[in-house]
Amino acid sequence: MNSRGYPSEWLYQLKQKNDIVSVISRYIRLDKKGKKYWGCCPFHNEKTPSFSVSEEEGLFYCFGCKESGDVITFVQKMESCDFSDAVKILANLAHMEVPEFTGDKDFAEKKKTKDRMLKLLDATYQHYNENLSLKEAKPAQEYIKLRGFTRKELEDFQLGYSLGWTEIVEYLRKQGFTYKEIVDAGVCQSKNGRYYDALSERLVFPIFNAFDECVGFSARAIGKVDFAKYLNTSDTLVFQKGRVVFGINLLKKLKKEKGLDKIIIVEGQIDVIAMHRAGFKNAVAILGSALTRENAHELKKMSNNIVLCFDGDEAGIKATTRSIEILREEGGFAISVVRLPDKQDPDEVIKARGREFMQSLIDNALPVVDYLIEIAKEKYDLSKPDQKGKFVKDAISVLQKLDSFAEAEAYLPKLRDITSMPIDVLRRDLNQNSAQKNAKAETAGKDKEKEPENVLTSRQNGNIRAMKYILSSLIYGKDYVDKRIDYKKLLPSFEKVIEKAEERLAVSSYFDVFDVEAMPVLKDCLVFDFTEYEKFAKRYFDECVWMLADGVLKDKQARLNEEFRTSESLDERREILKKLTEVAKQLREKSLEEFYGK
Repeated sequence: MNSRGYPSEWLYQLKQKNDIVSVISRYIRLDKKGKKYWGCCPFHNEKTPSFSVSEEEGLFYCFGCKESGDVITFVQKMESCDFSDAVKILANLAHMEVPEFTGDKDFAEKKKTKDRMLKLLDATYQHYNENLSLKEAKPAQEYIKLRGFTRKELEDFQLGYSLGWTEIVEYLRKQGFTYKEIVDAGVCQSKNGRYYDALSERLVFPIFNAFDECVGFSARAIGKVDFAKYLNTSDTLVFQKGRVVFGINLLKKLKKEKGLDKIIIVEGQIDVIAMHRAGFKNAVAILGSALTRENAHELKKMSNNIVLCFDGDEAGIKATTRSIEILREEGGFAISVVRLPDKQDPDEVIKARGREFMQSLIDNALPVVDYLIEIAKEKYDLSKPDQKGKFVKDAISVLQKLDSFAEAEAYLPKLRDITSMPIDVLRRDLNQNSAQKNAKAETAGKDKEKEPENVLTSRQNGNIRAMKYILSSLIYGKDYVDKRIDYKKLLPSFEKVIEKAEERLAVSSYFDVFDVEAMPVLKDCLVFDFTEYEKFAKRYFDECVWMLADGVLKDKQARLNEEFRTSESLDERREILKKLTEVAKQLREKSLEEFYGK
């Protein structure tokens, strides 16, 4: 049998030689308690261990963020790589030769193209880096000196320089790369059949992913220009601007070496380098006008304590507000905001007032609500009644987004001090707006329930626990499973999973055979906790089986009724009536005979 492109027997041996406890212990500390090992989850920030590892099953599960998987999945998540790369990492640890990949041809071709592109980008950034020491790079050298970059920053961030319009193209061609490969990697563009470097005569910042692979470039024009000061390479197979965090590779390294209590997010590459030079090694930058959901998800793996330190101008304020919304939507973050003075950026602040001043700004960063109220206050002239009313409306809207009324109540004295309005009046506005909001939400919820597709969803949700318990019991080979039943008739969409359960496939091997991340029900079943069902396991299993069988039989009954209603043949109606009588009998007697295997 072949699993996700590799022989299943080989993958089994790979896992045997890479004990999950030993591999995970390379990243985090684990302590044994009972049959399992426990530690603080590496995928979200926590102080009390909720991350469990089962050596017996070869699986991990976090009760906090719900991440789960086998040893290959763990390496994928920690190293931000795909299945094949994780397999190679583990094979190197175990000194095993990786067999030829024989999986999906499209996937294999895409993987080959991706590897080739990364090789090209690696050669490109190294060549740009070498250019920086040449006499032709004097403009870049003078700019670096002006900015005060040290040799350490140049090494950490691998800065480089593009010498001209065609130099990098000619170099890469000599390295054996085609014009198409160079264009597809975003290194150059073409016009009228001529290929040129779009980053020509710019200081180049290689962009690395969390796996320390160069995936693209950002470049800054030197001196005053009439065109864009910064340019990013276009989106490619390995680079999408909204998914990349500049400095994520150094952040990951810092977390491994010294730990990470918070992440400081700034706007640009220069600011990241300035922050690192001042000792703030936990600073990273986004590559767009505001944080994206993909950025938030990536950063959450490192820390859930975020300090936003965007520029103090209007654009920076907009980016901050939008980033707060994204982080809140992602959930689980503790967010604070640094307000930089005089519309300056972090680099300018550090140069003008020093590291200690920047440290004080970070130490006194505002909680999100305080920041949003401050921003709202600056929009209005509170000496005018109408302006004051608009400010109160904005501020109350901010408080409504808090998780509890108690949190919102705690801010009312602050609003009173700002507006000189009685707390009772402010509280009434808060309560009134909250009530209107809840009423709208309730009405929307009722309207949704009336929609046919949501009726089906509700029904599915009612059966989901039964489905998971049956599948989990099959996967784990529980002795109370009724072997007379063909469970594929009850759960046709999980036919292949049931077949593997009947073959007694090892639990951790499901991650090799199926794309578990794309199958949330299966993912839950693989880490199912049977503890609360132990005393009545058999009875509960039988109840779950009948719950699903009842649904299948009633669906069948509905179909037969529709056939009977539309049929014009007397003979057909008689046959349908016989079937309806039989289904009614099965429902009445709770008979499972219909689902017995042959």
